[in-house]
Amino acid sequence: MNVSSVASRVTRAALILTSVAAPPLFAQASPEQLAANGLKAARLVPSATSLSIEAGKTVPLKITALDSAGKPIDVLMFKSGPRSALAVSDSTVTGLKAGNFNVVATVFTGRRAADGSPPLSVTIPVKVTWPALSRVEITPEPGRLFAGVTLAHTVKATHADGSLRPNATARWSSSNTAIATVDRFGNVTAVKPGAVTISATVDGVKGDLPYTIAASPVASLEVQVSQADVRTGDVVRVKAVAKDRAGAELKEAPITWTFTYTPDDSIKGQGAAGDVRDGMFVAEFAGVYNVMAVSGQATARKAVDVRPREVMKSVKVLGRGTVTHVNTSDFWPFTGKDGRDYALLGTWGGDGWTYVFDITDQTNIRKTDSIQVDARVVNDVTVSPDARYGVITREGASNRVNGVVLLDLSNPAHPTIASRFDEQLTGGVHNSFATNDYLYAISGGDKYVIIDVRDIKNPKYAGEYNHPNSRIHDVWVHDGVAYSSEWGTGVVAVDVGNGKYGGTPQKPVLVGTFPTTSGASHEIFPYFQKSTGKVYLFLGDEVMSRKGKVWEGTDYMATLGQAGGLPQTSAGYTAIVDFTDPKNPKQIARYEQPEFGSHDIIVENDVLYQAYYDGGLRVVDVSGELMGNLARQQREIAVWKPFDPQGRTANASFVMNAMPWKGNVLFTDFNTGLWSVKLEPRNPVVP
Repeated sequence: MNVSSVASRVTRAALILTSVAAPPLFAQASPEQLAANGLKAARLVPSATSLSIEAGKTVPLKITALDSAGKPIDVLMFKSGPRSALAVSDSTVTGLKAGNFNVVATVFTGRRAADGSPPLSVTIPVKVTWPALSRVEITPEPGRLFAGVTLAHTVKATHADGSLRPNATARWSSSNTAIATVDRFGNVTAVKPGAVTISATVDGVKGDLPYTIAASPVASLEVQVSQADVRTGDVVRVKAVAKDRAGAELKEAPITWTFTYTPDDSIKGQGAAGDVRDGMFVAEFAGVYNVMAVSGQATARKAVDVRPREVMKSVKVLGRGTVTHVNTSDFWPFTGKDGRDYALLGTWGGDGWTYVFDITDQTNIRKTDSIQVDARVVNDVTVSPDARYGVITREGASNRVNGVVLLDLSNPAHPTIASRFDEQLTGGVHNSFATNDYLYAISGGDKYVIIDVRDIKNPKYAGEYNHPNSRIHDVWVHDGVAYSSEWGTGVVAVDVGNGKYGGTPQKPVLVGTFPTTSGASHEIFPYFQKSTGKVYLFLGDEVMSRKGKVWEGTDYMATLGQAGGLPQTSAGYTAIVDFTDPKNPKQIARYEQPEFGSHDIIVENDVLYQAYYDGGLRVVDVSGELMGNLARQQREIAVWKPFDPQGRTANASFVMNAMPWKGNVLFTDFNTGLWSVKLEPRNPVVP
């Protein structure tokens, strides 16, 4: 989490931190010098006062900072626009969806003005229009449209260049409402037998779907469930068997599902207590549920008894690696060649320091060494699986050449710098992923570079992957597939040695993509679940703002990085995608605590260890099939918030990373450093 990435989510916007108007005098200025120059800026002059763009097109935009004498000066500047609508770079703006938006450029000074005035900024209006449409197609949900049945329909609108209109809104109509009606959402209800045509019109282009309605042949229904006695959060497989009057099964009969709910305690009972779809049912609260199927005039139901999940545990603090003089970022635990356990710990705004802790005895965590590199932020640290080398990522280097630093872990208590690598990484490295032979490093939020690290003293460029028109934040490699989280693009899966799709580290091959519903995909963790044989992707949002929420939180950016600053607040959730079939992924569940925002994720043995920023450490049961919001299903095992009156921001929890480690849980907090806690059986409540 660097300055630019924190601020970029203040407005949930696409944002870039860049230096502008760089005359030779300031060509090698440090971030501190650039921030000081920002105080001298008197005016910002954009190359255009407004922009008009067709979605999918890119136009130039440069902004020059001038001092009071009208002379260009070099400053650090935030450029931002709505992430879902505009892609903003150092010198261009790309339209993503139609509408009227703004690009805002703000000079970064590192501190609030003495008179409390806002920083210097300029706003450039941007109008984005859609290309012309050439075709509209209507797709019904599965099943036959018999009389008395309602089927949902969707539209796909295609532009002349072959691209799709996202979220196309259609005007629906029926050629004969006596035969079938259609509402504004595309739900078609068959009234009686006969011929009818359903139409959808988008921007004057119409698509038609003809129907011949027949009388419903369904005479009876039977509901079957895989389990009738379950816990909250357990997924129940449901099936409806429709038969005609002769007793023959009707495979094409459309089924509408619903349920009724009787709570086990009328005081605690809540509405909207479950979900039924795609042949699955899940309950969020204890009680008796009647799962119901409807097809035409036929109905059937089956009762399911749901009991509390009861997985809660208590949290006991074991030890700390306290750091309060700077903010801390990521950490990585490992077992060294000497048989002892260690952790690398990065710092944010800490002048490039990384700390080494001995965590063998988690009740007595102690610092053994520290390493300084040329960076303002060490956001990520990691260690290869064989503990041969460690990695320090660099952002905000004084010469703007960032890259990664490789550590020789032969003496793990006192690592030494083996080499530096910056080819294709000058935009800053925010995250990385280490395998024994290759290192995957995020370059400037644009792509990941694959580095051959078999010889850590002589690393070599191996390859890279840059998904078109996409910004990247995190990458994780599992079974030869690199899964990256790329904001509005969502998941991008690339073969880098799996073998099924022909990819190698030198020549990565795209496997597939999947956009999440939030458009803020920030962290990713791929997990193979043995009990179901499924591949689940856990994708964490990052929205560094609570704007639009009932509790909007603090204006913490004014004091970010300062001792005694305001507590940070965040939003966003963890989406769970079934990626077992890469060609047909589905978002099937989520973990959402609406008053906080998600960050780093690890899943081990069907337990999710979630760093949830101001929501603290969250430990969640993710066993079995997953569906719905896990936070509402009593799946939470434990929650712990590291309050400390001596923290860099006092009593302000902001958990960055969490991992299970040898029976306990380690995590880092932005304001207080490294923690170790133990989960223990919860003592029964005594009335």
